[in-house]
Amino acid sequence: MKIERHVVLVAPEVHWNTGNIGRTCLGAGAYLHLIKPLGFSLDDKHVRRAGLDYWHKVRLSVWENFDEFVEKMATGQQEVLLFAKRGENSFWEMPVSRRLFLVFGSETKGLPQAILSTYPRYHIPIHAEIRSLNLSTAVGIALYESLRTSSPVHKWK
Repeated sequence: MKIERHVVLVAPEVHWNTGNIGRTCLGAGAYLHLIKPLGFSLDDKHVRRAGLDYWHKVRLSVWENFDEFVEKMATGQQEVLLFAKRGENSFWEMPVSRRLFLVFGSETKGLPQAILSTYPRYHIPIHAEIRSLNLSTAVGIALYESLRTSSPVHKWK
């Protein structure tokens, strides 16, 4: 079974987070989708620096809005997992699936309510002494857990 993972960032604001996430996607064999508006230019040297010399290899798509992304990618309702601080489900309860879209909101605003009310929401448990994890850290945790649970012997290319 071929595993397909997609990381979706809705209105990301911080270039170095996006660069780090691109690098993580490349390392995990995942696709990266950016939903506009972006808080930076993709030509920005900081994005490239965070992705090191790998940025040109990232399987990247940029979308005008979330609806366009959903329509063109033909996402199934059970394939889209939202990650939010107040998600009802722990990320340890993610479904096992060949294809998943892991969706994260912007660093300061999170996900828009219109998206939050449409798909299942997950959270990564954290200690009460902090507000949240860094976006790139949260993406790495969720992405690799989704790979681990979907294929106990994930084969790297």
